[in-house]
Amino acid sequence: MSKRELIDTGPDKRYVRRDKEGKFKESVDVLRSLSADARHDAKHGAKPGQGDKGDRKH
Repeated sequence: MSKRELIDTGPDKRYVRRDKEGKFKESVDVLRSLSADARHDAKHGAKPGQGDKGDRKH
C-alpha cells in the first residue's frame, strides 16, 4: 500500500493514494479524516503515512 499524500489546493486539502502508474487510487478530505479519528480511541498502531489503515496512538 502506498503512503498517503497531502494535496493542498488552497481552499481544499485532501489525502490521496496513488497506484503504481501514479494515478489517484483513493481520496479523502482532511477534515473528514481528522473528525473520524477524534470519534474513537486507538486500539491498533499504524505506520507513518498509513493513519487511515489503523488507529494511531497519540
